Amino acid sequence: MSAGWEVVIGLEIHTQLATRSKIFSGASTAYGAEPNTQACLVDLGYPGVLPVLNEEVVHMAAMFGLAVNARVAPRSVFARKNYFYPDLPKGYQISQYELPIVEHGELFIADADGEEKRIGITRAHLEEDAGKSIHEGLDQSSGIDLNRAGTPLLEIVSEPDMRSAKEAVAYMRKIHTIVRYLGISDGNMQEGSFRCDANISVRPKGQDELGTRTELKNLNSFRFVEKAINFEIERQIEVIEDGGEVVQETRLYDSDKDETRPMRSKEEANDYRYFPDPDLLPVEISAEYIETVRQQLPELPDAKRRRFIDEYQLKADDAAILTNSRPVADFYEATVAASGAKPQLVANWVVGDLSGALNRDGLDITESKVSADALAGLLTRIEDNTISGKIAKQVFEAMWDGEGSADDVIEAKGLKQITDNSAIEAVVDKVIEANPGQVAEYKAGKDKLIGFFVGQVMKETRGQANPGQVNQILKDKLSQ
Repeated sequence: MSAGWEVVIGLEIHTQLATRSKIFSGASTAYGAEPNTQACLVDLGYPGVLPVLNEEVVHMAAMFGLAVNARVAPRSVFARKNYFYPDLPKGYQISQYELPIVEHGELFIADADGEEKRIGITRAHLEEDAGKSIHEGLDQSSGIDLNRAGTPLLEIVSEPDMRSAKEAVAYMRKIHTIVRYLGISDGNMQEGSFRCDANISVRPKGQDELGTRTELKNLNSFRFVEKAINFEIERQIEVIEDGGEVVQETRLYDSDKDETRPMRSKEEANDYRYFPDPDLLPVEISAEYIETVRQQLPELPDAKRRRFIDEYQLKADDAAILTNSRPVADFYEATVAASGAKPQLVANWVVGDLSGALNRDGLDITESKVSADALAGLLTRIEDNTISGKIAKQVFEAMWDGEGSADDVIEAKGLKQITDNSAIEAVVDKVIEANPGQVAEYKAGKDKLIGFFVGQVMKETRGQANPGQVNQILKDKLSQ
């Protein structure tokens, strides 16, 4: 980015709520159905039909509000947002405008210097999704799939508090983690369950007045969010530095060309002619209801991360990785409880070998071929010196391939660690006798050769000698 400019970014994140039915009808929200097979008369806007609010979306919105330290409104109102587009059969979208269900929240991210930074959340409101226009494979025609029409969304609107694309991605990731922890959304970006619009403007550093903003629509991956924002920042700066003016408009990001292009002029709220929906009553929530929801909240990511550092004495980076996903955090704690192994050792294996195997096979932690109990069995054998850490990696791969428990693999392959001092001494003597030149160099002060001798002993014992004992015996023998 050119020096002398400050970027101002706000995000509008659309989170699909994980209900089985739609926000105002009983139609299914299941993904992947044939086009137009999951849209009922309410979704299609037929005359005479009336929407009925799905109670579960209120519960989910309240959970989110409490999780981000926001005010959950005792009274919120649904409004009609009027616009005309082929995938909006009613000619309006039911949303919330002046009285949203959640207001004035916050969360914290790490800025570029690693310092904690507060990002304000202006509001989160409930609304229905529109259908989808389809252009591919239809020659010169367009198709309309109304399966998504009426799908419940929680739109989360941030304050314009972010000052770089990286901060925007960090904020978006944090929201993504929170909604999945709460279980109110699967956060599946490929299926459209989690996407965002980014509002971007630039201004000279030190200027209080905001620049003219553009809105980038429907960004559905963290990578595209960062790339699209960075492109738009440079585009706006170039326009201004060349003597032009940024136009307030909605733009689309083309990931193939890595550029943004105009979609339409940006509408203001009055263009949508919002008014309260006459078919829906205001949503009234009691203080007792809000307190009941508060008691149901799970331990949230920041609190869990701090606890992992305090209780398990984990490195901060490992604690952050483990608590980024609730299933991963649960797997880690189950392994610690089952093995009695040192918590940092468990973290090393979950973050390292287990994650590597999952990524290699394209699996989620819930699909792991080695369970928490099975991994605990392996780590117990490291702790009690049955096997070395190096041999454990071999055992883990065999377990992953379905060859049984750690004990089964160790027994079948004869991998028990050699801890008998006399047996190790015999191998050490053999190695020293076979390498007189290296022995002379070591005794002359070339201490790093100890690694060579250890390697030779481990090779002779097929990696089964206890490394600590090997080191000590070698040092004792070579100092004589």
